Amino acid sequence: MADTSANLPALGTLLTAMVTPFTTDGKVDYQQAAELASKLVDDGCDGLVVTGTTGETSTLTDEENLGMFRAVMEAVGGRAAVIAGTGTNDTAHSVHLSQEAAKLGVDGLLIVTPYYNKPSQAGVRAHFETVASATDLPVMLYDIPGRSSIEIAPDTMIRLAQHPNIVAVKDAKADFAAATRVLAETDLAFYSGDDGLTLQWMALGAVGLVGVTTHVATRRFRELIDAINASDLGTARKINFELEPIVRATMTRVQGAVAAKQILKWQGVLPNSIVRLPLVEPDEAEIETIREDLARGGLVFS
Repeated sequence: MADTSANLPALGTLLTAMVTPFTTDGKVDYQQAAELASKLVDDGCDGLVVTGTTGETSTLTDEENLGMFRAVMEAVGGRAAVIAGTGTNDTAHSVHLSQEAAKLGVDGLLIVTPYYNKPSQAGVRAHFETVASATDLPVMLYDIPGRSSIEIAPDTMIRLAQHPNIVAVKDAKADFAAATRVLAETDLAFYSGDDGLTLQWMALGAVGLVGVTTHVATRRFRELIDAINASDLGTARKINFELEPIVRATMTRVQGAVAAKQILKWQGVLPNSIVRLPLVEPDEAEIETIREDLARGGLVFS
């Protein structure tokens, strides 16, 4: 397997894909975003992804996206890597957002597979190479066919790895056989894009996690990753089992941003759990199920 350690200082090992807080009138709450970013870093994150899927990027304006990048950079820049989610299904738009993010001093870019258009693999490759060439920033590819409708095929990923700025992959596909081949043939640093598969991914050779449950159990995920890196499998398994119901509460009952905001409100971290349409807040039955899952993981709120 290729040595990926050279990529670690640039991107970190525990990254939270941050929610975007809103005020009661639906505007982006940059102050709350800054406070959340600071808390996440204080609790163990060495990287943050800003306005990715969980950040509701698809319903943010360019001005709001850039405002989030600016707020988080001002809050934690220099303490943790700030990765800007600048990928869209429009290559030119992605280039524009990436270049504007670069001007703000972010540390890297998260670029998702083009969604809805369903390009060929040649189109996927051209999209990523065009965006990656638009700045000097390191790029993390985001492979999530459940949302984009298409994957980044292993052959495509191997060819993309030849681009000097493409250094990492957030994998939300969990095709371990395909990933093994890419890890063996490239220097790409893989990150688990599935909170519940962090142990499995890192056993395969991934360097860390880009997570959502990490909003609400940051320190435990820090301990999990540190245990894996210390080859303390017994501790890692124990923490992994303890985190399972919390991951279930955050990732399976309702959409991740919806659940994360609801739990952060219960924890007193955010003042509200507001999301933008077409997302809606959980109903009473969903809330009860989330509470039951959290209680199994030792998190009980009044």
